[in-house]
Amino acid sequence: MSKKRIGVFGGTFDPPHVGHLILAMEASDQLNLNKILWVLTPDPPHKRGKKITPIDVRIDMVQAAIEDNLCFAFSTVDIERPGPHYVVDMMNLLRNEIPDDDLVFLMGGDSLHDLPKWYKPKDFIGACDKIGVMRRPDEEIDLCDLEDELPGISKKIEFIDAPLLEISSNQIRYLISANKPYRYYLPFEVFKIIEEMHLYRDEFED
Repeated sequence: MSKKRIGVFGGTFDPPHVGHLILAMEASDQLNLNKILWVLTPDPPHKRGKKITPIDVRIDMVQAAIEDNLCFAFSTVDIERPGPHYVVDMMNLLRNEIPDDDLVFLMGGDSLHDLPKWYKPKDFIGACDKIGVMRRPDEEIDLCDLEDELPGISKKIEFIDAPLLEISSNQIRYLISANKPYRYYLPFEVFKIIEEMHLYRDEFED
């Protein structure tokens, strides 16, 4: 039986938006992924002290965002364990759960630049079969310096040509807080949850 290629798309997803879906779609197509696991991070170490929507609400939003795509699946691997939630630990847990398939971690070019500062970056690279890097049209990524710091990483990287999308969860939260239009940045089911629960209304108040 041939190995499946499983994408791993992690994030806070606060909220999940159409940019996330478009990038996941491009990754699935360009890297020939059989499935993409959306891994919701409950307590990201790099966002300590920042306001984050409760985990049960974010679970509902992610599940609503991906429910109509059979190639997308929601993973509870990070939710079912205590923090801190480092990516290397999550990948090792997935490796134990899915030992026979190839795991392709998906990240942006900015995250790739910061990789040497991650927790146990060499162990993280070892836990990935491949690393799918979303490369913007205007982005040049030089792997030489990165290879010096993390030997062997170049062989793991597969680039994804991502469209230029100036959409972020932070931007959407700001629009909602400022009472600006935001409907079409989001899948409709996510928009409905935000409206019904009045989320992000005071996000940027002093």
